[in-house]
Amino acid sequence: MFESLSDKLESAFKQLKGEARITELNIAATVKEIRRALVDADVNFKIAKEFTDKIKEKAMGEKVINAISPGQLMTKIVKDELAELMGGTESEFNAKGSPAVILIAGLQGSGKTTFSGKLANYLKTKKGLSPLLVACDIYRPAAIDQLKVLGGQIGVEVYSEPENKDAVSIAQQAIKEARSKNKNVVIIDTAGRLAIDEAMMTEVANVKNAVQPNEILFVVDSMTGQDAVNTAKSFNDRLNFTGVVLTKLDGDTRGGAALSIKYTVNKPIKFISSGEKMETLDVFYPERMAQRILGMGDITSLVEKAQAQYDEEQAKKLEKKIRKNQFDFEDFKTQLEQIKKMGNLKDLMGMIPGVGKAIKDVDISDDSFKGIEAMINSMTPFERANPDVIDQNRRKRIAKGSGKGLDEVNAFMKQFDQMKQMMKMMNKMPMGGRMPGFGRR
Repeated sequence: MFESLSDKLESAFKQLKGEARITELNIAATVKEIRRALVDADVNFKIAKEFTDKIKEKAMGEKVINAISPGQLMTKIVKDELAELMGGTESEFNAKGSPAVILIAGLQGSGKTTFSGKLANYLKTKKGLSPLLVACDIYRPAAIDQLKVLGGQIGVEVYSEPENKDAVSIAQQAIKEARSKNKNVVIIDTAGRLAIDEAMMTEVANVKNAVQPNEILFVVDSMTGQDAVNTAKSFNDRLNFTGVVLTKLDGDTRGGAALSIKYTVNKPIKFISSGEKMETLDVFYPERMAQRILGMGDITSLVEKAQAQYDEEQAKKLEKKIRKNQFDFEDFKTQLEQIKKMGNLKDLMGMIPGVGKAIKDVDISDDSFKGIEAMINSMTPFERANPDVIDQNRRKRIAKGSGKGLDEVNAFMKQFDQMKQMMKMMNKMPMGGRMPGFGRR
């Protein structure tokens, strides 16, 4: 995500490396490189120029203190201005009502239906709400089927009328259905088109007028860059939407949409989405995104993702097993599943300061754990609970059952033993193996 932009901004800051102070000359060279990086990232030239003019103005008014180099100061100024360009602060999301109504709009292929499922999952699991998904795409039967599949995955009911070709009527009936079943939020997935047309705009505007939604979210494929920004403007002129959703941020995105859209339509980015997993939806925080673009990582989001998967009772049981040196393959598999639920593995690692750049050319697949899981699944329940009983004959059987080589099974068993030894050593440390500051509260 934004790798090319990050590299070019880093190159721009190198203009100030070794400089003792900020001058009009070295600032001009740096600002020029930053503007070029933004334009290459598909940011409109007018926006890029206005952005860099602000940076130049701020930088020339700053005094460099001894502890901070001009390059560090410039990075902070750019980070603050990037965050401001993308909205400044987190935007509120209104899901209060009896029921609250959320209208989803956008072009076909932007990821609307997948986002609708992700939003329902987010509101159900993170906010404790009871959502109803509504299939209002009356042109594409596959969209109705897709929404039903997603609803089944997350345990959320889907309302549809496959034979009805009146989107307004479907939306109104869905709200009645929600009230009768005590659903407190209705998410309406509307029809998309390959391009903007009058019929499409009229239909979604009619649905809006009929249901008076709390939120109207415009879904944008972030890989389409400046085109997405132009489309957003057309939709906003008709719908006056309340917020933007950026999808496919795990793709080869140059960043133009994320950086330009708030400036162009003056509406906040409320969510960002990557991948197909229902858990991969995040609230958009402009400052955190600015930090990630500049290679500073995003520890806050990483911790929040970890906390979301944290189960206190399970953690206590696991701690007892580790203390007794009874950590087994079933426990190991549970930990892997929790990591996978946190999202895309490469994105997670990129949130650690300094790691994103180091792994940018490394292919880290979400399937990285599949081989390990296959080996664990090829063990009997007794073997999983008692790793020490797995002798060479059992290893051969596990290798055959998992489709892995015996050398791979032996290597995995060795790594598991080393991990257990490390846990054992930590138990002997003062404070019961806890690092300072991580005890019970």
